[in-house]
Amino acid sequence: PTLAASCAAAVEHFHTAALIHDDIADNGQLRRGKPCMHLTEGTGLAINCGDLALTMVTKTVLDDPTLEADVKLRVLHELTEMIVRTIEGQALDLGWVRDGRFDISVDDYLDMATHKTAYYSGAIIGGGSEEQIEALRAFGLHTGLAFQIQDDLLNLIGTKEAANKDFRTDITEGKRTLVAVHALSDERHHDEIEAILSSGTDDPAQLARAVEIFQETGSIDYAHTYALDLTAKAKAAIENVELDQHARELFLSMADFFVERLN
Repeated sequence: PTLAASCAAAVEHFHTAALIHDDIADNGQLRRGKPCMHLTEGTGLAINCGDLALTMVTKTVLDDPTLEADVKLRVLHELTEMIVRTIEGQALDLGWVRDGRFDISVDDYLDMATHKTAYYSGAIIGGGSEEQIEALRAFGLHTGLAFQIQDDLLNLIGTKEAANKDFRTDITEGKRTLVAVHALSDERHHDEIEAILSSGTDDPAQLARAVEIFQETGSIDYAHTYALDLTAKAKAAIENVELDQHARELFLSMADFFVERLN
């Protein structure tokens, strides 16, 4: 575990930077139930803080005295690939909103969301075989995407989340989530969903109407089932590779936790 600490910290630094910068780009109001940094500290300082967190991604690995130079180089290559892919995914996400695009297919959504899902790099630091690295990479992609889909569902129908100020803000912000994209493919409701998503409304009645449509089109069930299928694929990805038993149990429980948050 200590061997992978710098890698884990690097991923967290990137995640922090991405959240700070994304909240500015999305004009977000709340993050984890509290006002976003650009609102409490000002946009300039928030950008600066995000820039520092981005720099810490590489610095954390470079400064790790326990890693050999060749391992550092490979880890940094993985991390920079992750950053580029995530930024590409964010560009798609932001571009769809900027351009008022509502002709997004499920495959378009999955391409965007997969780009924004982090790889698992710890196996490289731990000296894993190529088979183990690829298995954990697949595990990370499947569970990461499942987590993202569940987050979108919680924003719409989570019972605990219903008391939060950011409940159903994905609708207000017009986000092209898997639920929304699937519902938009239903011609009966396409125009009404587009109107709600493009209006920027925070009227609880309008938000509830959107969720009602999502249920009528089977889009909420579709997304939930998709997340469960991804979890099954993630578990299958590590089924036949050699792993420490404690690590295997931890991975499996993580996969279940990500999709059990709705229950």
